[in-house]
Amino acid sequence: MIKQNLLFPDYRAQENPIDGKYTHKITAPIYTPKGRKPFVQELVDMNTFQKLRKNIDDSHVSEEEKQFLRLAAYRHCVFDFHKIADYYSHASDEMQELMEQSALVIIDFEKAIEEGYVCLSDQIIEQYREEYHE
Repeated sequence: MIKQNLLFPDYRAQENPIDGKYTHKITAPIYTPKGRKPFVQELVDMNTFQKLRKNIDDSHVSEEEKQFLRLAAYRHCVFDFHKIADYYSHASDEMQELMEQSALVIIDFEKAIEEGYVCLSDQIIEQYREEYHE
């Protein structure tokens, strides 16, 4: 039986077949880059964003409203993280550093914590302790 963790939905605690207890070992997924360096244009699908941007630009709302809507439209860009990982493996050191700063890739868990991309609040820790009696 596998127990779903509600705090981290992609993390599943695996039942130990020997004692029937769950282990809370977290293993980060490892992606192995494949072959060629993708073109930058392949890293993100901007079709929906571009349609929204045109509708915004053609609208009669105020310029201030257009600026807000243009920023919001960026939420519709779809990143292809497999291709991003492939690109990263072929990128210059400077580009790799910038990609890490943007959390496009997470190479070092400690660095991710340092940059603020991974954090646990006291409330989450307390909830975990209550749930697992630790």
